[in-house]
Amino acid sequence: MRKAFTALIVAVAVITLTGLGGCALSPVPAWELLKGAGTATSTALATAAPAKASNTVHHGDAPVRTLCIEFNRNAPLEDLVPAMQAELKGQGVESRVYEPGTGLQQCDVWLRYVATIEWGVPPLASGYRANLSAASLSLHRADGTLLSTSSYVAEENFGLARWAGTRNKIAPVVKALITGFQS
Repeated sequence: MRKAFTALIVAVAVITLTGLGGCALSPVPAWELLKGAGTATSTALATAAPAKASNTVHHGDAPVRTLCIEFNRNAPLEDLVPAMQAELKGQGVESRVYEPGTGLQQCDVWLRYVATIEWGVPPLASGYRANLSAASLSLHRADGTLLSTSSYVAEENFGLARWAGTRNKIAPVVKALITGFQS
C-alpha cells in the first residue's frame, strides 16, 4: 500500500514537472490532477491491506444457522452491527439484535462482542471520524457455553488500512467465528 501511495506521489510530480502538455498554467489540468489523486486515494483506502482474524478458537460444533446478537452500547460504532449482520448473512446465518437480558427464550446461540474505536482525520478529510481498531466476537449457547471466538486488531503501523470500512475489517472475524478458519 505504501508503494502504491509513493507511486502516486511520483506520478503527480512527473506530470507536474513535464508541464501537463504545455498547459501547466491553466487551472483545468491542475483540477483534473487533483480529482485523479482524490480518486486514487479513495480507491487505495477502500482496498487497503486486508484485515485478518486472530486468536480464533472454534470447538467444532454443528454449523450455526440462526443466532441473536447481544447489542453492546459500549461499542459506539454505528456501522458495526449492520456490518456483522451482513457478513453473517453472507455465511448463511440469520441474525436478530436484542438488548442485553432480553430475548433469552428465543435464542439458542448468542453472539457477544466488544470493540475499541479510535478517532482520527482520514486523508483528504477535514473532520475527525471513528474507526474500528479492535474487536472480539464470541458465540455462546443460551446456557453460556462458549462455541467459538475470534478477534480483529488493527496493525500497529495503521497506515491506510486504518481507514478501511468496518465491514472490511470485521468480515474475516465473522467468517472465522462461524467456520473456525482464519483467512
